[in-house]
Amino acid sequence: MLAPLQGLTNASMRCVQMELGAPDVLFTEFVSVSSASKHRLARRDLEEVSAHRLAAPLVVQLVGNNAQALADGASILQDNGIQHLNLNLGCPYGRMTQGNTGGGMLRDVRQVEACLKAMRRVVRGSFSVKVRSGYDRHDQIMELLPMFEECGVDFIVLHPRTGEQKYSGMADHALTQRVVAATSVPVVANGDITSADRGSALLKMTNATGLMLGRGAVSDPWLFKRIRYQQAGGLDEGQDEASAAVQRRTQLRDYLLRLLEAYGQVYRGDQQVLAKLKNVVQFIDDEALRRWCGKVMRCSTLRSFTLKVESLADMPM
Repeated sequence: MLAPLQGLTNASMRCVQMELGAPDVLFTEFVSVSSASKHRLARRDLEEVSAHRLAAPLVVQLVGNNAQALADGASILQDNGIQHLNLNLGCPYGRMTQGNTGGGMLRDVRQVEACLKAMRRVVRGSFSVKVRSGYDRHDQIMELLPMFEECGVDFIVLHPRTGEQKYSGMADHALTQRVVAATSVPVVANGDITSADRGSALLKMTNATGLMLGRGAVSDPWLFKRIRYQQAGGLDEGQDEASAAVQRRTQLRDYLLRLLEAYGQVYRGDQQVLAKLKNVVQFIDDEALRRWCGKVMRCSTLRSFTLKVESLADMPM
């Protein structure tokens, strides 16, 4: 699954990810549900998700803290052709943790339960949650599992960090293993999956139903295919280091140029496209490309950025 990443997994990114890595399931960025407006959903959000035409199923992730508003939002989305809905119980940042939304909702379990029950009553398709291990303690998830089962959640995406941790430290997938063993609800593992070796090992260790790739996929959209290849029994052909480095740079060049084209069709002005591309580059976690990433992050024009990307495969080792 392609993770919901705010500011990143928009329709343009989802399209490119499908072309290059072909994830089995796509998640949207979170869609905010208003408890104050009778419209509940922003028209722009509704138009984007309703326009989905890619082969993989699209899961729309809702964020909010009012049970009736979330149920209304879910109904509106279904009336517009959306079949798969998810409740955000994990986003750790600013506006998401203020007013008990996202990961902040884990501070009030009764509120979570009310929202889950209200949504489950109206959701006709799949209904899932994306959740942290807890708000401020790792074992809170174990207490939430009976509630998820009772409320009819179809699957759980677990990111085993607390909300307070944000993205510091390492995801504790020993906890993922415990959660898988403790519930009948399918569990999808999420967090720090940045290589095929790591993804395959995690599936074996935890017995999770599947994987959700976030920052790893933004850095390398072919990661989906590499994990599938390993799971199918494929073996590493043993590329030498120099050939592997050239392949990585060639793929990264092609990925960024494809994103540039996709963003250029949607966003207005070179600076807006450049900002979107830099937002992607900051997720590239490759020691050999660190200096190059630093240089392109300092580009002040889209043209200079493009020139550096086009010449990436020919860059001296």
